[in-house]
Amino acid sequence: MTLLDLDPDQLLSTTRAVRKRLDFTRPVPDDVIRECVTMALQAPSGSNVVTMRFVVVRDEAKRRAVGDVYREVYAGYKASPGYPGKPTGDDARDAVQRRVASSADYLGEHMGDAPVLVLACNEGPNREWAVAGMGNVIPATWSFMLAARARALGTAWTSMHLARERDVAEILGLDYETVAQAVLTPVAYTKGTDFHPAGRPAPDEVIRWI
Repeated sequence: MTLLDLDPDQLLSTTRAVRKRLDFTRPVPDDVIRECVTMALQAPSGSNVVTMRFVVVRDEAKRRAVGDVYREVYAGYKASPGYPGKPTGDDARDAVQRRVASSADYLGEHMGDAPVLVLACNEGPNREWAVAGMGNVIPATWSFMLAARARALGTAWTSMHLARERDVAEILGLDYETVAQAVLTPVAYTKGTDFHPAGRPAPDEVIRWI
């Protein structure tokens, strides 16, 4: 697989949440997903125990069903105070947030249209252990997304489906008691590869020197 010509800092700063620029018409080969998971498995893992699992959803009916759950949960989020599209009175900030909201709205309607959905999970002997081990699957998922970006694939970190985690587990045939879901992402090739760093605070605004 040919990788994009990105140095490490470019890869880290341009791996964005991709929504409107996902190409739903282009298939994603299994081997490319395997390459991304291979990279994900190099992430830190507590006690060097691999408990992270990646559920790759290709079946159209299952994708649509998970997309329906996401759409319904997203509708509640859209009506909540935390929705980014709500005006604050700061015109510059609101303009940025309207774009974010529009992009999120699009994915809210089209999650199930992606050619692949990947559900990152953590597995344990029981529910308590599965949830407690999230420190394994979180870094692995970010590594998966970085690997996807390097291969011209887009992803979007979402977790609001967890409000109906049991429903998604039932759709996908997962054991809710031993498999804790963490992140749901669409995976698709992107329309163009020219992504840019997002606006973020200066480092000293978030660093506390002691």
